[in-house]
Amino acid sequence: MSLWSRLFKKKKQVPEEQQEWDSVVYIRDDVDFKDEAQRSRYIISCLEQIAEASREVRLLTGEYNQVTSSLMDLDEVEQLPAGEREELDKTAQRLVTLEKERTAFRERKNHMPDGEYQEMKSREDTVEEGITKIKEAEEYAALIKQDLQKLNAERHAYAYRREELYGMLANLKNLAVVFLTALAVCIVMLLILQFGFEMDTYLGYFLTVAAAAIALTTVCIKYLDADKERKRVENSINRLIQLQNKVKIRYVNNTNLLDFLCAKYHTTGADQLEKTWNRYQKEKEERKQYAEAEAKIEFYQHRMIQQLTNFHISDPYRFVSRPESILDKKEMVENRHDLIEKRQALRKQLEYNNNVADTARKEVLAIVDAYPAYAPEIMDMVDVYDKSEG
Repeated sequence: MSLWSRLFKKKKQVPEEQQEWDSVVYIRDDVDFKDEAQRSRYIISCLEQIAEASREVRLLTGEYNQVTSSLMDLDEVEQLPAGEREELDKTAQRLVTLEKERTAFRERKNHMPDGEYQEMKSREDTVEEGITKIKEAEEYAALIKQDLQKLNAERHAYAYRREELYGMLANLKNLAVVFLTALAVCIVMLLILQFGFEMDTYLGYFLTVAAAAIALTTVCIKYLDADKERKRVENSINRLIQLQNKVKIRYVNNTNLLDFLCAKYHTTGADQLEKTWNRYQKEKEERKQYAEAEAKIEFYQHRMIQQLTNFHISDPYRFVSRPESILDKKEMVENRHDLIEKRQALRKQLEYNNNVADTARKEVLAIVDAYPAYAPEIMDMVDVYDKSEG
């Protein structure tokens, strides 16, 4: 509620029904005071009203004194000399600034979880070494994969060449059979010509044998070359398989090492661990600043308490909890009006309850005067009730 509305607001009209409820009326026309039960019930009712009102007065008095003390504290702060007020404002401004920094840290969304932070803190001395080792293992794994891929490609090429050579050898064998068959056919034909037709086939024998010799020699040479190459290819394949096995062993060992390092540092790789490490360092610095801010807040709160205590402020913690209230004059004025309204309301309640208790006491004394025969009994009831409430 603004100051303007407080100063010029209309008084709230209390309904007549509520006004009637607020007033305490004692009617004893229908009470037969000669009847002990009715008499005791009426007196006890009055005593209960006295006790209830007294309890309320005690509670309200404490609150009233606290509000009054707060008003006096506001007066003391507002009436401080310029030099002392300037020092107090400096302390309050420093507290407000530190509180904003602390709030900004608390409200930051990308905080590192405490569990992850503590985990990194426990391995702080070895994390950078771990990042280096994981990077080396990852780079070595990439090189091994390249080697395996090259060896595999080379082995497949040799395997393909071996299949070609096997085909070539089979073709050469078939070709040799063809040449031998042709040689046999030619010789049979020459024999037929020689003996059947008595032709001179000497030159034919010579040409046939020479051609067969040349053809078979060529096939034999190519076969031997192809077989030699086949053996060399198979040796190369075996050598590549052995190399692959060695490289695979290195790959498995390196993979196991990489898995161990990742498990040790709870990461999936060097990049993630490095990002987490950078986050940790940033978080560590911010937590350090937060801790320093906390220590400074405590220091300045203690200083403000000392300053306010020296200024005879009864409740310095009221201002320490809200240092901005010292700097904001508008808030100081609003606080004053709030306290004044509270004190007026409390004073009204105190007056009401005191009136209730006083009216009830007068009613009891009036009954004692009206019925002196029951005076000792009534006063005994009053004493018993006072002791039970005391």
